[in-house]
Amino acid sequence: MADTSEKKFCGVEQTLVVFKPDAVQRGIVGEIMQRFERVGLKIVGMKMVSPDKDHYYGHYETIGQVATRRGESVLNIVLDLMMDGPVIAMVLEGVEAAAVVRKIVGPTEPKAADMGTIRGDFSHISFGYADDCNKGIPNLIHASGDSEEAVKEIKHWFKDEELMTYGMLHEKFTR
Repeated sequence: MADTSEKKFCGVEQTLVVFKPDAVQRGIVGEIMQRFERVGLKIVGMKMVSPDKDHYYGHYETIGQVATRRGESVLNIVLDLMMDGPVIAMVLEGVEAAAVVRKIVGPTEPKAADMGTIRGDFSHISFGYADDCNKGIPNLIHASGDSEEAVKEIKHWFKDEELMTYGMLHEKFTR
């Protein structure tokens, strides 16, 4: 089991990633996951789940986004989008993991995401389009905003016994 407390060892921390229904339904989870592994992040927990609306509401409440900057109606659209199919929740571990994952994922609005980021390479919808059409933004992935948010989110999505502690092969040769 991994320690989900706020303690860090030389900058090593855990962060939450949730592959949203659009990523699962497009069949690109493995390709996205490979990006995290390639930079040296370690998967310490992963599961496919179909949470209910209360779980998602609790998630957004946990990170203080129940009354989002874009309004309650947008939150309801996001909740409906998340209910569109199963998701894959994953905990990654590494040096400054939350910041590294956010850099790899790109900004929330796919249109603003640079090529080379997950959202820049695999999505393109803008906030304007979503607002005009009263739709959610299929932006593939949720990533914790920072390490403090990650601690709260991991506790919301995972039990301690669902997180693993293990050594990577390269760690055995660098100690």
